[in-house]
Amino acid sequence: MVNQVRRPSEPAGHRPIRRVLVANRGEIAVRVVRTCRELGIETVVAVSTVDRDGLAARLADRAVCIGPAAATASYLNAPAVLSAALGTGCDAVHPGYGFLSENPAFARAVVDAGLIFIGPRPEAVAQAGDKAQARELARSAGIPVLSGSPILTDVDAAVMAAAELGYPALIKAAAGGGGRGMSVVEDEAELRARFPVAANEAQAAFGDGRLYVERFVRRARHIEVQVLGDQHGAVVQLGERDCTLQRRHQKVMEESPAPNISEQVRSDIRQSAVAFGRALGLDSAGTVEFLYDSDRHSYAFLEFNARIQVEHPVTEMVTGVDLVAEQLRCAAGEPLRLTQDQIVLTGHAIEARITTESPERGFLPQPGTVTHWCPPEGPGVRVDSHCEPGYLVTPYYDSLLAKIVAHGADRDTAADRLAAALDRLVVEGVPTTAGFARFALDHPDFRKGTVTTDWIGTTGLPAYLEKDGP
Repeated sequence: MVNQVRRPSEPAGHRPIRRVLVANRGEIAVRVVRTCRELGIETVVAVSTVDRDGLAARLADRAVCIGPAAATASYLNAPAVLSAALGTGCDAVHPGYGFLSENPAFARAVVDAGLIFIGPRPEAVAQAGDKAQARELARSAGIPVLSGSPILTDVDAAVMAAAELGYPALIKAAAGGGGRGMSVVEDEAELRARFPVAANEAQAAFGDGRLYVERFVRRARHIEVQVLGDQHGAVVQLGERDCTLQRRHQKVMEESPAPNISEQVRSDIRQSAVAFGRALGLDSAGTVEFLYDSDRHSYAFLEFNARIQVEHPVTEMVTGVDLVAEQLRCAAGEPLRLTQDQIVLTGHAIEARITTESPERGFLPQPGTVTHWCPPEGPGVRVDSHCEPGYLVTPYYDSLLAKIVAHGADRDTAADRLAAALDRLVVEGVPTTAGFARFALDHPDFRKGTVTTDWIGTTGLPAYLEKDGP
């Protein structure tokens, strides 16, 4: 799929990457290892005690234990991760997504240690990771920004900000993502109750408990644009993804391109994403996220993710571009190999995240052992997973088992292929969201492209439970 990293004819400023520490776990660790192997790059996987025998550890050239199961003592332990990279002679660190991937102090420590951080430079990680700074950067680039407050010092300041913005309001963490530290509040009493909870959640997840308040859009869609930049000033976009289907502000299904928006809005969102990347000085992969107001047919900047996204396979399916390979090449100082005119989206791709959660229990994660695992195969179907028979799902990490992606000539074909793939998926020993994903694919709202971010809670889950359950 990709060519090996160039050696003899390296461009000026090129730093060869021959060994990478993969500072993550699960399917993204497997994904990075496999692309590194195709590029002729050795890999060392940093693992916790419970992941020492996992698929990523077995696929890599070497695995090194960085601590016990708890993420704070292993995957979030920056000194341990950095020591693992230095101790195994790595040239670079790939942080994947989550954990330390958007931690500017970690990115800086990697660079200061003489290693390559496979992601945006530390200054860009810091600027983009602070949502308040990112919003100001978007404004300076002429991009619409949703009304919101600056960083708040306490709950009284939050009450004042929400009164000015109007209820309902959205409490958001200044750092990180994935729905952590986020809460919709309908009035002052709920804001006062939820504010300290959100702060504690953000502190636990990101080591940063700062919050701000944003105007809440009821009929919202989540549309994001994949961007790539290099160290030579080039920035390109690889189309948008619709990530509207969510529960607890966390994505369930994603697709590209976004359905049911005008071509003018599509073009404007893509151009805004490139403008943000240029303003940031983007030199790696990143994602510019927007909120689309279904009633106003308008969009506004939400945030920037300075890392590879969970849902990157849908972009790869429609563009044919290996985003992890491009991350590695950009980190090594190579120029982008594609111009904007050379990036063409073909067909449609839809991804379903398969997690060990029980829809009947409000998508509550359920630890356990996978006793049987048989992923689907077929034309246009891709499965990214670290799962195998005997895999132990622990309570320490995210509940993601696999991402099942289908590509087709058009949206209906992609949806039909994904539905058929979910029908062929066999997982035993733990509950999964596969049944709900299969139900959602056939729902008229999804087929028409009219779902909003609250659809699962207001329509999808009640209809699923009423109809026939799992």
